[in-house]
This record gives sequence, C-alpha cells and structure tokens, in this order.
Amino acid sequence: MADMGGERVTEAVASAVALLRTAVDRDWAGVRAGWLEWSCRETATHIAEDLIAYAGQLAGRAQDDYVPFEIILEEGTDNAGIIQVVETTGVLLATTLRTTPRHVRAFHPYPFRSAGREGFAAMGIAEALLHAHDIAEGLGLPYEPPAHLPEYVLTRIFPHIQPGADPWRTLLWATGRGDLPGRAPVTAWRWNNNLVLDSDRLTLEGVSPAAAADLAAGGSGGFDWVVGGPYQGTREASGMVLKAYEAGVHRPEFGLFVLVRREDDLAVGGMGFHGAPDEEGRVEIGYDLVEGVRGRGYATEALRALSEWALARDDVHTLFATIDRANIPSQGVVSRVGFTKASEDAEVIAYELGR
Repeated sequence: MADMGGERVTEAVASAVALLRTAVDRDWAGVRAGWLEWSCRETATHIAEDLIAYAGQLAGRAQDDYVPFEIILEEGTDNAGIIQVVETTGVLLATTLRTTPRHVRAFHPYPFRSAGREGFAAMGIAEALLHAHDIAEGLGLPYEPPAHLPEYVLTRIFPHIQPGADPWRTLLWATGRGDLPGRAPVTAWRWNNNLVLDSDRLTLEGVSPAAAADLAAGGSGGFDWVVGGPYQGTREASGMVLKAYEAGVHRPEFGLFVLVRREDDLAVGGMGFHGAPDEEGRVEIGYDLVEGVRGRGYATEALRALSEWALARDDVHTLFATIDRANIPSQGVVSRVGFTKASEDAEVIAYELGR
C-alpha cells in the first residue's frame, strides 16, 4: 500500500481551486459560505490556514500543542490572491507529507492527541473538499470532487462511520452537511485519528480501515515488515476490522494494532481485540508475531501495554484470550502479563485478566 497522502492533498487542493476560479469575480466577502458563520472569503482563507497549520505540525514535530503561528493576508488581497495562497499552502503540506518519515506523529487533539502523516493528509483533504463545498453552496454553484478523495478521508479519519455506496455524500453527512437515507442527522462530529500506544521497544499502531483492507488483500498495510511478515493471523484480523467497518460497528480503539519496532521502524506482528467490550465489560484479545522475531519478549511487552490501556478504561473490566492447548509459548505470554486460567477443555485454554 503506497503512501499517497501528498498526491491526494495535491488533487484535493486542485479540485477546490478549480471551483474557486469559476467564481473569482464574484463577491466572496458579502456572501455566507453555506451553513457556516463565515463568509466565502473567510472560508477560503481558512482552507489555507489549515493546510499550513498541518504542515507546520508535522514539519515542527509539535508534541504538546499547535505551533503558534497564523496566516495574515496583505491588505488589498483579492480573490485571485487568496486562491494563490490556497495553492501555495497546499504545496507546502504535500511536500511536508512526502518528506516526513512514516513513524513521525505530531500533536492533534482528536481523539488521542496525535496524528501521523496519513491523518494530517486526510484532514487537509477534508478541509479543502468540505470548505469548497461550503463556498459552492453559498455562491449557488455545483461541486463534487473525485470519489476517491472523500473515500481516502473516510477510511483514515472516520473509521467509526459505515462507508456507504457514495463516499462524497457519506462524508457530507458525517460532517453535518447533508442527509443520508436511513441515517440520523449528524449534529456533532470530530476527526478520529488512530490510537498509538508506546512500550519500551515497540509502538502499537492502530490500523485504519484503509490499512486493514490492504493487509487483508495481501498487502503491507503501509508498514515495512521484518522478513516473513505479516503473519496470517494479522491478515485475518484485518479482515475482521474491515467487516466491522463496512457494517458500521467498528470501534477503532478496539480494533487491530500493528507492533512496530522502534529501533528500525519495522513491523513485527499484530495484536488487538475481537470487537468492542460486551455489556459486562469483557473483551477478547489476540496476537501473533512474525516467526523470525519470536522469543524476544515482544508479545509480552505489547500485551502488557495494551492490557494496561484497556483496563484503565471505564468500559473494560475483563480481558480474555483463548489459546490452543498445544501453543505453550503463547500460554507463557499471557501468564507473564498476569492472565490466569479461567477454563479449559481438550483443545483450548481460556485465560482472563481483570481489574
């Protein structure tokens, strides 16, 4: 799965700019942009502000807050000048995405206080497309971007949303800009960047629906793997994530995580949940490692980190794992983390860990 974030941002900005150019001679300052409180001029400027802000977050590796700067247009800047600023900030974000290493994350508040380059790409694309739509509505113009652009956004930062057959209408609905048959109106929404957890030697990186689809189809999911990876269990778990996403029941924090080794940014395995917690707060966990890296404590380290995170939540009371009786190494992993036997039969042993 090639990282296309920079290319997609370039396409999205070109799509928005093409719309703006059709109305360059119109009054932007005196017309409200769709349902927004801003004028069309303010909204076009806002596109540029967000594009450069996202580039700044990644380029500056901001970790605790937004980089404290903003765009101020020169006095007398006309609509054509604003379009030039939008184009320029789009180039800056696309270039930043192309030159930022895969593992880099920077501050963004929603929902886990960080985003990677794919997250910032998706947010930049969304800002360009959605605000072009707002401006088009205000000016009474038609606008519809290429379908693969809203699909990119949905599969990266709206993993909790059932995708539907029309990505653009789904994205408009998901951001409170339209209706979809059979779905309740959306009155509040946020981006949903993936969760990343840290341990001593690993990062546990939440898998987006886009990455899950690629892994399930035999791809890399956007990760560089150690020789022999990913293991079949990771591909099967990715298929489970994809099915849940398509059904609209996926909760991304209870999906699949890829285990990435800090020292070389290589993925060594997968670990995650078989779904969200049930009404009693029970949730099943599973994992695998690429064969060549087993026996080094990676699974134990990752399971301890993921278990601590899960059991610190109000909606999780018990973790359980079902392990083949013959799989002695995996039984050792759960035992070292503190799981205890809950039941067993001739083929499997069930282990539990509670608060």
